[in-house]
Amino acid sequence: MLKNMEPETTTSMWMEKRRILVTCSKGTAPYLQQEILALGLPVHEESEAAVETEGAMEEAMLLNLSLRTGQRVLLLLHEGQAKTPGDLYDGVINLPWEDILHEDGYVCITSSVDTPEIRDPRYANLKVKDAIVDRLRNLFRCRPDSGSDRTGAVVHVYWKDDLYRIFADTSGEPLSRRGYRKIPLIAPMQETLAAAVIMATGWTGDGPLINPMCGSGTLAIEAALIARRRAPGLLRDNFGFLHLKGFDDDLWQQVRLKVRKGERKDIPGRIIATDISLDAVRAAGVNAGRAKMGRYIQFRQCPFENTSIPGEKGIVVMNPPYGQRLGEEADLAGLYKGIGDFFKERCEGYRGYVFTANLDLAKKVGLRTSRRVILYNGELESRLLEYEIYEGSRKQPLNEEERRSEDGEHLAASNFAPGADHTVVRGHAKIASVTGDRFESVPTASIKTRNNKIKKSPETINNSRFGKTNREWNREPGKIQSRRIIHPKETSPGFKAIPDEMPGLVRDIIAADALPEKESAPERRVPVRRRVIPKK
Repeated sequence: MLKNMEPETTTSMWMEKRRILVTCSKGTAPYLQQEILALGLPVHEESEAAVETEGAMEEAMLLNLSLRTGQRVLLLLHEGQAKTPGDLYDGVINLPWEDILHEDGYVCITSSVDTPEIRDPRYANLKVKDAIVDRLRNLFRCRPDSGSDRTGAVVHVYWKDDLYRIFADTSGEPLSRRGYRKIPLIAPMQETLAAAVIMATGWTGDGPLINPMCGSGTLAIEAALIARRRAPGLLRDNFGFLHLKGFDDDLWQQVRLKVRKGERKDIPGRIIATDISLDAVRAAGVNAGRAKMGRYIQFRQCPFENTSIPGEKGIVVMNPPYGQRLGEEADLAGLYKGIGDFFKERCEGYRGYVFTANLDLAKKVGLRTSRRVILYNGELESRLLEYEIYEGSRKQPLNEEERRSEDGEHLAASNFAPGADHTVVRGHAKIASVTGDRFESVPTASIKTRNNKIKKSPETINNSRFGKTNREWNREPGKIQSRRIIHPKETSPGFKAIPDEMPGLVRDIIAADALPEKESAPERRVPVRRRVIPKK
């Protein structure tokens, strides 16, 4: 690092390797690190919202062209110590700005300040601007203009406690401004965040990608750029390094040509984007055309539940409204429930993804998540929720012993075999064979079906309808004092009291005393409570 930077030539500034800091949104640093390593550059340090690497201006050009999740590429010029704004001014004025900036050009100063010496970070911007202008005025008797517009040369100041760093912002405007989204609509997703979402799904162009609720089409367009392996920086015509002194246009064209050689000619998979709004579909089509990705995306106007799903396996990614920006939470509960139904009914075999900042609404989807990725949409902490949508049931086949146990529980719970007679006494399903009157007890525990609905036992159903009698609670073990009889073909259970001394088969009891098949059980009469009016 350059703690005491001596005056140097323009050539050394462009050829010498320096530390490069690439900033990003919180949560996307792991994906940014993957991109930097894929370009063959080292990674020295990773923080919550930045990754540090190393290289010369050529590597800075490559990063600006290729990165999908990065925001700004900052090339370190100088670092030092400053306890007061005066110390900062003294450190900056000694740098060779005549080799970095055009004396009759334009410069913008940005900063990130966390020091007790100043309250307003704009004061640090002012001191750095004064130092640069004063040095160039003393040398050339003219000075560059300055302002907040980042379309020219940009100098960034980082000052924390007594340590400061001066960077050349080689990006200028943030890299998230690709330049293709001319019709953003309401609450659009940032391009770098959309690229991080697609990278988190693992989709690289093989198989279909479905994007219902596409809005302005940012997710679909970023997916197409990833599938084509097209560098997003090729869509821009302005970067900060273009306005630095000593810019080498031949080197810049070589870097662009190198990046273009890695592109695909076509996309093996399909990208389908739909939205219920015709204006949104039209805007998405215009934006895709400006990104030169229109031929790879199929746009259609329809509700998300009517989106066509190809037969092969792929992914479905959705970015529904969160409630904070576009609508009220209560109004969106049905929408999130409909997303879960859409996944279950239409997307079998796919992997579903929902990006949202409202976890309470996410619970309305009604499916178990297989993975949760924390990302930030601006200052909103958000989640990318992954759902594995399987075809049919994942239940493993049972062995013989488990099958007998499973059959017994189902028989006791609801599915009575037509060849046996059944009666329920004190929490057990009594199964009597056709040839004898000996009862075998089978537990009537509640069981769960594949849709997680609980099947209630006959005892639970009867108790909820009629309740238990005192004779049932107090009877001696082994004696039958009352029974609820369920005929296999009955639509509702009947009630029959049986004397203790009465022998016989259960099938005889059913044949003689049970309700006819077409006759329903008598309705339970509810006692009428009469209101008593006191006498005056």
